[in-house]
Amino acid sequence: MLKVPPHPDYPPEEGRYIRGNDFSPVAVVIILNAEAENIPPTIERLVRAGIESGAAIAGTVQTANIGIEKIVCNIVANTNIRHLILGGPESEGHYTGDAIKALIKNGVDEKKRIIGTNALSPTLYNVPKECIDRFRQQVTLVNCQFQEEQIIRKAVWSCF
Repeated sequence: MLKVPPHPDYPPEEGRYIRGNDFSPVAVVIILNAEAENIPPTIERLVRAGIESGAAIAGTVQTANIGIEKIVCNIVANTNIRHLILGGPESEGHYTGDAIKALIKNGVDEKKRIIGTNALSPTLYNVPKECIDRFRQQVTLVNCQFQEEQIIRKAVWSCF
């Protein structure tokens, strides 16, 4: 597959992530179930495991709306990314992991609400439907939720 450098403004959305190898086919998202000011060391290690293993981008997400919107925009902006590894715990109340899985599996309805999730406010208001569709076609989900950092490392490596 032809690898291309991403646009100079990549990634377009700010967030809590680390950039790695822009030519990597892998992005890692770790569910954050704590306050942003008190990120547990276990979550930080999962994010670092993704980057150290060769991911293009790895970071945390808390919410099933704005957080997922940023993921969609940043992944679509790098056409080299083909796999999305989901890790970390579930975010009780937000159910962000459930929303990501449902988005990739089911998409969104006409109001851009993620179909088939129990997440709190799973509506992607700020992202065009074409961008959401592109995201769903572009990535394959690798569900490593609730797994330890060694599994995240192996998953990244396996996607190469």
